[in-house]
Amino acid sequence: MTTRIADVIVPEVFNPYVVQRTMELSALVQSGIIENNQEFDRLASAGARTANMPFWNDLTGADELLDDQNPLTPGRIQASQDEAVILRRGRAWGANDLAANLAGDDPMRAIGDLVAAYWARRLQAILLSTLAGVFGAATMVGNVHDITAAASPALNYICSDTFVDAAQRLGDAKEQLTGILMHSATEASLAKQDLIATAKGSEGSVSVKTFMGKRVIVDDGCPVNIAQGNYTTYLFGPGAFALGNGNPVGFVPTETARDSLAGEDFLITRKTLILHPRGVRWTPQAGVPAGVSPSNAELAAGLNWTRVYENKAIRIVAFVHKLQ
Repeated sequence: MTTRIADVIVPEVFNPYVVQRTMELSALVQSGIIENNQEFDRLASAGARTANMPFWNDLTGADELLDDQNPLTPGRIQASQDEAVILRRGRAWGANDLAANLAGDDPMRAIGDLVAAYWARRLQAILLSTLAGVFGAATMVGNVHDITAAASPALNYICSDTFVDAAQRLGDAKEQLTGILMHSATEASLAKQDLIATAKGSEGSVSVKTFMGKRVIVDDGCPVNIAQGNYTTYLFGPGAFALGNGNPVGFVPTETARDSLAGEDFLITRKTLILHPRGVRWTPQAGVPAGVSPSNAELAAGLNWTRVYENKAIRIVAFVHKLQ
């Protein structure tokens, strides 16, 4: 008797496994760029399109001299609000796409790892679209380090010195940088300069590449203007993006189905999630999103984002440069 997808996948078991494996497989999570916690899981599970996150602004004003004649002047603390958009995505596969994996010793693990790797890639695509939108916002210019117009060619390509200048955009928070997201051509250029190091992973784990002591994540989705020779590399501090894995009431994250007439099995997975750049508020323009939740193209529109934290608290820098 043929093994069916429904024979090896129990949705209540499969979905938590895929969520966990997705985070284990994501270099963005492993580098500390994306941080998941229960509070964002709760926000992502809300029956709403966005999640409001009020916060207190820092205290301001100079201290005052004490004397016995003049009372202190009370200051005040003010509140502001960050806001994240809740994303709703899904993907279905037919048995033919997964059939080869049903012969393994543990078919649920084989299928689960494929699905988890798929969603890890999609998280990275969502993050890159969001970064395009965030740095398209006028309020984020303070977090951009663009050296492409430097008078000397020696000053407009990425190297150790120019990277230090880019990191300085975060001021005294620069020491917290944990990861760098770059185009493969940028990584190749740095490798030619002998600036890419390889850190050997623990037994059974994959070795990771580093630049200036920070984990390197390579993705050709990073912005590039081939005609001008300009590349964008992103520098991140810890928890720059918050991840929430939602499970709203009535939501069905995983299910299996079968077309008996066609003899085909189906695996359907759905995600309700938050992937939010902390401190940059989702402020969509009229008519956005066109559907229930925004597309990657809508996330990539700068008009839909507004910075609400001070610049160095954003923990992200866009470094625009050329290659040597």
